[in-house]
Amino acid sequence: MKNDSLKGQHRINEQIRAKEVRIVGDEVEAKVYPIAQALRLAEEHEADLVEISPNAEPPVCRIIDYSKFLYQLKKRQKEQKAKQVKVNVKEIRFGPQTDDHDYNFKLKHAKGFLEDGDKVKAYVFFKGRSILFKEQGEVLLLRFANDLEDYAKVDQMPILEGKRMTIQLSPKKGAAPKKPVTLKPAENASKAVPAEKEEE
Repeated sequence: MKNDSLKGQHRINEQIRAKEVRIVGDEVEAKVYPIAQALRLAEEHEADLVEISPNAEPPVCRIIDYSKFLYQLKKRQKEQKAKQVKVNVKEIRFGPQTDDHDYNFKLKHAKGFLEDGDKVKAYVFFKGRSILFKEQGEVLLLRFANDLEDYAKVDQMPILEGKRMTIQLSPKKGAAPKKPVTLKPAENASKAVPAEKEEE
């Protein structure tokens, strides 16, 4: 049963130890009742007496069907979970003198991450004396941000932390969604076997 994880978190009916409880709810007058009277009220409503605030003085209870109460609780938790969108941060590493081929390959990956809704943290790692090229690293990261301006906004401009210079980007709302790559008829034709070879 899906609600099992929530069971046992609340005292119900005879499990409630307090001598008196405050009842809240729609169909019952909100006030403090002796526990015996509160249990009798719950019985009259063909429902359960559920302790919802055990640390209050006196404890606060509701008269409700316990399985319905658990269902509502589960539903609320699910809604809250849905609102908490998990954002992944993908890292992309460059060297201070990254060539164009490698740069374009990493740029393509970054576009994919951003289209999936992930943040991108790009950094240039300086080994040993390559720290002398830190201006080059900054130019590279700014170029990277500029090339991604249709897909991302800059959260943090290039910053040097130890041997790393980092820039952070977030996906832009309404960035172009991923489109499946489909061959156009013209491209299919170009991949066809040449006519003279078919005759052989």
